[in-house]
Amino acid sequence: MTTENVEMTKNNDSAKISRQEIISMYMESVLTNERTPRSVFKFCRENKITEGEFYSFFGSMEGLQKEIWNSFYEQTIHLLNTDPSYENFGNREKILTFYYTFFEILTLNRSYILFVLKEHRDVMKNLSQLKGLRTKIKEFSSDLIHLENESKNFKILKRSPMVFSEGAWLQTLFLLKYWMDDDSARFENTDIAIEKSIRAIFDLFDNSPLESVLDFGKFLWKEKMA
Repeated sequence: MTTENVEMTKNNDSAKISRQEIISMYMESVLTNERTPRSVFKFCRENKITEGEFYSFFGSMEGLQKEIWNSFYEQTIHLLNTDPSYENFGNREKILTFYYTFFEILTLNRSYILFVLKEHRDVMKNLSQLKGLRTKIKEFSSDLIHLENESKNFKILKRSPMVFSEGAWLQTLFLLKYWMDDDSARFENTDIAIEKSIRAIFDLFDNSPLESVLDFGKFLWKEKMA
């Protein structure tokens, strides 16, 4: 087969199915079989697609798992960008809106998420699929701080994008674990945790942490003892 024919085959494969369709197939397969597919071959055979179609979007099953989390992030950003008022929000409101929207999307896919994040006893193996999401959230939060720093004349008033972005990722992990354990109606306690944690982290950066940190700590203690 010539290079031209190979390229035509790839293009034809790509036209038959979309990236999102394969993602949907994978998530349905996980929930229906109550396990992750063991190989690309078996997954493709089960869903009547070719390996060429699969590999036109993903390099491996692990890559597909990571792309699912990336798609949750991309859906969140798309929804934010369709809101005309979002661009005029301050950083605190932007991050609040991001987390509220992100966890709404996670809730729509809760069964899948609970399964894949509890599949292995090795917590780090479960979390390895979040690697791409970590990069995206750190870039998102870092960009917000860069934009804010540009408006400040004095270096002492500027925030560290590296510190803030790492804090945003740790906060995401905390909120994800909280949401997974949340059994309140409509996950209202997760919404409260988002609001209080955002207020606490911004107050820490504004050097007035005590009230918000204590308020957030009391909330966590109350939830733990309930």
